[in-house]
Amino acid sequence: MSGSRMAGVTSPKRCWRTRVLLAAALAVAVAAFAAQPSPAFGDRFLDRTLWADCSFMGNAEEVHLSLDRLVEGGPWAGPLSGLALPPENGRYAFQIVDADTKELLFAQGFDCLLGEYETTEPARSGVSRTFRRSLCFPRPRRPFLLVAEKRDRENRLHTIFSRRMDPAGDAVVREPSPKGDVTFSLLSGGDPHQEVDLVFLAEGYTALDQDKFRADAARAADWLFSVEPFKSLKKRFNVWGVFRASQDRGVSEPAEGTFKRTALGASFNALGLARYLLTERGWTLRAMAEEVPCDAIIVLANSGRYGGGGIYDDYGIATVDNERSKMVFLHEFGHAFAGLADEYYLSEVAYSDFYPEGVEPLEPNITACASRACLKWRDLLSPGIPVPTPWGKEEADALDVQKREAQRDLDRELEEARARHLPENRVAAIKEAHQKKAAAISARLAQLRKRFAGVENKVGLFEGAGYTSHGLYRPSMFCLMGTSPSLEFCPVCQRAIRHTLAHYASVEKARISR
Repeated sequence: MSGSRMAGVTSPKRCWRTRVLLAAALAVAVAAFAAQPSPAFGDRFLDRTLWADCSFMGNAEEVHLSLDRLVEGGPWAGPLSGLALPPENGRYAFQIVDADTKELLFAQGFDCLLGEYETTEPARSGVSRTFRRSLCFPRPRRPFLLVAEKRDRENRLHTIFSRRMDPAGDAVVREPSPKGDVTFSLLSGGDPHQEVDLVFLAEGYTALDQDKFRADAARAADWLFSVEPFKSLKKRFNVWGVFRASQDRGVSEPAEGTFKRTALGASFNALGLARYLLTERGWTLRAMAEEVPCDAIIVLANSGRYGGGGIYDDYGIATVDNERSKMVFLHEFGHAFAGLADEYYLSEVAYSDFYPEGVEPLEPNITACASRACLKWRDLLSPGIPVPTPWGKEEADALDVQKREAQRDLDRELEEARARHLPENRVAAIKEAHQKKAAAISARLAQLRKRFAGVENKVGLFEGAGYTSHGLYRPSMFCLMGTSPSLEFCPVCQRAIRHTLAHYASVEKARISR
């Protein structure tokens, strides 16, 4: 990242406070992080982090959760207030409740890959799978109830798990972390309690690739702070990196018969979709991220393939060496950080009926409402814009299909070229032929955009969103959560991101969330 400083030393996560004190660039942030928490927070919590390693099991008909262990980590990096607000987003939620007084101490909505899997054909056929992820919260002072909930098809929450736990008990794991990881800071914005702590994790980087990971993390941070609202709110972030060497370079590609030994076991073909890249080692991911103050996690995968993924309130992942890595990185961070929905609807996905007909989606950037009266972003509508908003959908759909088919053809030809070790001039010829095809399609799209230029940069109600061509709507013609030639988040997504950021960056919340 331009103008940033990096410092790193090797040590286990329990010593992160000592570790960062050795780096002058982090002195101010660490001193602030060591400050005494507010009395209200201190009455209920210790300034420590707990996370529950959970297994989510099920199919389309049933869901179960088991708690495998409770782990105590380092200092709590999240906010000190607003911790018990009702969850607004996520197909799941969990609560921390005082076991004796029944006071609600903490609540958080979240997603889990099981929520996607249950809409796939195998799940509908009764095939159950297990997915692991961790639930993170500040350490209560007294025994508490951990309550997990899942939403039904009408988005109503139902309890699927409840257990009384003693944070001071022998069952809490306080084992030392694995040695050998390297941590560093890319940006120091201030007190971790009052800023967003973004953590980059290394995946598929060998011991010889440490410098490459540092450079890739700095480049990804530059991508993030090149777009709004992150650009304007850069000072509200601390950005960290955690490097753990993998035995192999790259990530697994099961469809190609390629399997790699990596730190987080990330793999393409998640849920059977070629471009969907995820890790199912959720417990390892959380423990690795907790080596530094952590609010949001992005895994950087050392690969040139196109792909990524994002799970709300868990993590995002993107490859770093593809022509579209910046777009994928920003898009997946929108999912992971702010719970934004996909605004596209023509691309192939692994699931069906993801948004039940007639049920308003929870996500802030898509809607089933077709009138101003019930529209969740009606206050942001451009003056005089029709609702729904005409935008040449049928013609645009046809051109978009052609564009995606051409891109798939290019990706396939480049993969074959790499496998055959073709010389650079042959690879260049493949790319040139594709560029001519893409240019012709782009010219027709440009003509269409010119015809509808009056609504292109407006906030309206554009049909087609959430993997559905009809019946769901998005706020803008173009956005990073769908298609965005200019790589920008639309105003509605920007507001949602600011809303999430205001939760973590507790100072001047009103100004940030506007």
